[in-house]
Amino acid sequence: MLHQIKGLHHVTSIASDAAENNAFFTQVLGQRRVKKTVNFDAPDVYHLYYGDEVGSPGSVMTYFPFHNAVRGRRGTGEVGETVYSVPKGSLPFWADRLGAAAEGLEAVNHFGEERLRFQTSDGEGFALAEIADDNRHGWTGNGIADDHAIRGFHGATMRLQDTGAMTELLTFMGYEKQDTIGNVSRFAVADGTGANTIDLEKLPSAKHASQGAGSVHHIAFAVENRAAQLEVRAALLDTGYQVTPVIDRDYFWAIYFRTPGGILFEVATNEPGFDRDEDIAHLGEALKLPKQHEDQRSLIESHLQPLA
Repeated sequence: MLHQIKGLHHVTSIASDAAENNAFFTQVLGQRRVKKTVNFDAPDVYHLYYGDEVGSPGSVMTYFPFHNAVRGRRGTGEVGETVYSVPKGSLPFWADRLGAAAEGLEAVNHFGEERLRFQTSDGEGFALAEIADDNRHGWTGNGIADDHAIRGFHGATMRLQDTGAMTELLTFMGYEKQDTIGNVSRFAVADGTGANTIDLEKLPSAKHASQGAGSVHHIAFAVENRAAQLEVRAALLDTGYQVTPVIDRDYFWAIYFRTPGGILFEVATNEPGFDRDEDIAHLGEALKLPKQHEDQRSLIESHLQPLA
């Protein structure tokens, strides 16, 4: 069993409009845009990162906004819900703030946690969960008080036709099963980033998801450094997983592999961080390009939608 994985690092999804995506995460959810860059493989498409003040591992939601992308079909083989942690007693504030900016607002109790579920305009599933013992500092720079501010992720829910193989994988990755209620089982990792829970929802008769706007592209797990990442990679290869070589993503190093249920997993390092090419006071303000695309800056900028 692995011990290097420390909860979630980031979640990356697909959106249909960059400006709308930017406005929702910064102005409605009050997150900080910590990086404005582009997709390594499609440099005419933004890669936008939102999180806490410094983009701490376990706080960062990232997007590829493909303009006018067709909405994905919800189903199995995907991350169905990304869950943020908020302070106790803050859900009434969030219900009022989300208002017409989100779809399908629903208050629920899930594994003893009071939650507010909602969807973005692209249909992507989120929830805010009141977590009493989360001591992380939320970002308040976009006008949300500390007693309401999002602390980072709490976890995510994965939808699968069968959860057996994923249970084995999560256990191998260092997660322990905590409880099962109905068709949902909860797993957690100790001493993580704060984004320490994964719920597996078993939906044996549901159709497989089709990726598009509102779909999670991949979910990333955190390791402290490159040495730990190489240990994880070797262990996954020994277990039979097809794992990519280590890829330099400028702000972290990444490896990827496809899980039995079809979800793309990434293992990302906590180093070097989002301040490697920008001062912390100005994170996310300037367009940062991967070095292989810098000579195309003028052309790339001409294709990108202006962002506030």
